[in-house]
Amino acid sequence: MTDEGSLRERLIDVGVELVLSEGSGSVGLREIARRAGVSHGAPRRYFPTHDALLSAVARRGFEDLGARFETAVAGTTTPRGQLEALARAYVGYALERRGMFELMFRHDLLDSAPQVPGRSRLRESTLPLFRHFAELVARCRRPDGPEEAEAPPAVTAAALWSSLHGIAQLWAWGSLQLALGDPPSDGGPGDARRDRLIGAVLDAHLGPVPS
Repeated sequence: MTDEGSLRERLIDVGVELVLSEGSGSVGLREIARRAGVSHGAPRRYFPTHDALLSAVARRGFEDLGARFETAVAGTTTPRGQLEALARAYVGYALERRGMFELMFRHDLLDSAPQVPGRSRLRESTLPLFRHFAELVARCRRPDGPEEAEAPPAVTAAALWSSLHGIAQLWAWGSLQLALGDPPSDGGPGDARRDRLIGAVLDAHLGPVPS
């Protein structure tokens, strides 16, 4: 990697650290320059706007989530098992990295035009993850099932994704624990109550696992 490329990546590294420790509202070009030990104008060479910087940081989040998905499904062979592993990884990531998760799905960044020539919009970073969900949903369908009575896989995958996103947000706020009459959780991985909710969502959208 060239020195120029290394500096760009270092600026993004600092942005990621800021998002994780202080939230996306703390990420500014001047603050990143200060923490990276470069002049205030240096980040402008790579990120002409604040949104360009935030988009680059958010793209790192999608790369991280994609890597976690690969780890989550390792050794899991059934489509339903892989979906459950992905669902847990998704909600777990949202709770562990709340600042990054919120940044990744900001509509103003997702809908904005490419901020750097030759780079796609941030929205394109979400599509491979969603297509993977939809492919697994399609593989979960029974070959002899009534296709005319089922929604297209993409629709079911979108509904499933929406439900998981809702679990992540409501759990982070403590709303689900309140509704269930449970004490607040620390949001750590492997919470059995949260896993039961994820299982219920999968059953609701895909049907129960055949006995």
